[in-house]
This record gives sequence, structure tokens and C-alpha cells, in this order.
Amino acid sequence: MNDKKEMPQQHRERLRQEEIKKNPTGNINDAYNRANSGSLADLVGSLGWKWTGILILVIIIGFIMFSFSFK
Repeated sequence: MNDKKEMPQQHRERLRQEEIKKNPTGNINDAYNRANSGSLADLVGSLGWKWTGILILVIIIGFIMFSFSFK
């Protein structure tokens, strides 16, 4: 890819993706901090599809355990 033709948004996204590959646990911390001041879309976008799936499973399992404990 030619850097001169790369748009600033594409450059930032490429740098962000490289950082995520180097430090995946730091990405979770960034997502958590972003969730404190951002929206759900920011949280899901920064987590990636694997961690989003895990988060959904944890929420579903927590809901099931909560509903069984108050029956």
C-alpha cells in the first residue's frame, strides 16, 4: 500500500490494528475504559468479534443463573 495515497483514517486504523496484534490484553483495558465514557458501539468495536462473543455468553449465562436463583 502506498503511504502517500493512504487517507488519515486508514492510517490510524492500520496503526490501531497493529497495536491490537502486539498487545491483545491492553485492548481489553482500552475497551473497558472506553465503555466508561463511550457507547456500546465503541465497546463492541474495540473488543473484536471473539471478545464480543465471550461478553454475550457471559451475559446470557449470568441471566440464566439469576433467573434460576429467584424461582
